[in-house]
Amino acid sequence: MEQTKIFLDEKDMPRQWYNLAADLPHPPLPPLGPDGNPVSPDMLAPVFPMNIIEQEVSPDRWINIPEKVLEILTLWRPSPLYRARRLEKALGTPAKIYYKNEGVSPPGSHKPNTAVAQAYYNKEFGIERITTETGAGQWGSALSFACSLFGLECKVYMVRISFEQKPFRRLMMESWGARCVPSPSTETKAGRDILAASPDTPGSLGIAISEAIEAAVTDPTGKTRYSLGSVLNHVMLHQTIIGLEAKKQLNIAGVKKPDIVIGCAGGGSNFAGLAFPFVADKINGAEIEIYPVEPTSCPTMTRAPYSYDFGDTAMTTPLLPMHSLGHAFVPPPIHAGGLRYHGMAPLVSHAIQEGLITPRAYHQLECYDAAVTWARTEGFISAPETSHAIAAVIDEAKKAKEEGKEKVILFNWSGHGLMDLTGYDAFFQGKLVDYPLPEEEIKKSTSVMNGLPKPPAKFE
Repeated sequence: MEQTKIFLDEKDMPRQWYNLAADLPHPPLPPLGPDGNPVSPDMLAPVFPMNIIEQEVSPDRWINIPEKVLEILTLWRPSPLYRARRLEKALGTPAKIYYKNEGVSPPGSHKPNTAVAQAYYNKEFGIERITTETGAGQWGSALSFACSLFGLECKVYMVRISFEQKPFRRLMMESWGARCVPSPSTETKAGRDILAASPDTPGSLGIAISEAIEAAVTDPTGKTRYSLGSVLNHVMLHQTIIGLEAKKQLNIAGVKKPDIVIGCAGGGSNFAGLAFPFVADKINGAEIEIYPVEPTSCPTMTRAPYSYDFGDTAMTTPLLPMHSLGHAFVPPPIHAGGLRYHGMAPLVSHAIQEGLITPRAYHQLECYDAAVTWARTEGFISAPETSHAIAAVIDEAKKAKEEGKEKVILFNWSGHGLMDLTGYDAFFQGKLVDYPLPEEEIKKSTSVMNGLPKPPAKFE
């Protein structure tokens, strides 16, 4: 029998995270304060514990993974690398398709890779409560799971449209002891202001972030901090265990390097987790095409400007250098809730500007078509977010067939869709439509960045 799954022993799990910031051809740009000057670590202290802030600004290439974090990660790591032989056969492609199965974690996605690390560092710093936001609910579920293991309280502000579409995600969070509220809520000033202006809003990650940060920084005990599941450097760092494992597994399979690396991207964490170790190889001369994939309804990387912008709607975060649709942007209510963020991770955005990665955008219906093809060949039911990566994989596999080339395609299967079946139901009933974002809406939403600092359009 031909091998389908490639495993690593627990003793072979990476003991360090990889920091792309150390190897970029041009150094990362700093976050800025309201005065336009770089933010100091002390300015972030009310929001994050200092041990996480140190990772956020670290120039070191390798950062050790604490033993207590490694111990918990072994509940599901190393995750298996699969060869998608049935999909290859169905497409008649000469391409070899490999995927990292991150759906094997207890919450069912890649998110616990950083949730466990962040819960550990907060606990070590003496924090008792963590607030956060979540879109589709995967991050909220992951942080709830991690907090339960470290005895931390967890409160999750969930984007309202996802709160209504995905009730079982809320129940997962509550099962791990967290409290989940729909955002915008009446529990914060930011939420009340949004509801007063737009009572029927579906919510957005930007709004939910505003609420979670406000709840953290206004705690009079000083024992609450905020946790973010994507976008920031330390989150990208924690996720690189995915790509580092994949390198070892491809080596076992006799593959020196992939020709193509693909991941879906909303804030950037699961894409970066798989891709950044291979971006390092590309910086050092390897010929690899690397594609982050997003929805056409929220085309942050493919159509939004590269600018300094706030990470949240209420403008409480530092200004981040990123591709952004504008901090006030409220995306259409597509089912891929985890890809509905107005901005992209600064490190991912930087890599785009360096020409190291090439973003793509796909329509909702073609992504569901790809997910159904995947389910009827490989068997797994994918999260709507993951379906965007699958759509790109199928395109590349078909291209390899047309060219008659035996390419190696690697992608991140970042989570299962068992909590997202209402989206599949709507797709099967013909109730879903595509939401390509009109250019006039992009011009309107990005106008809020007029007057904000502009990073270099291209790094020379």
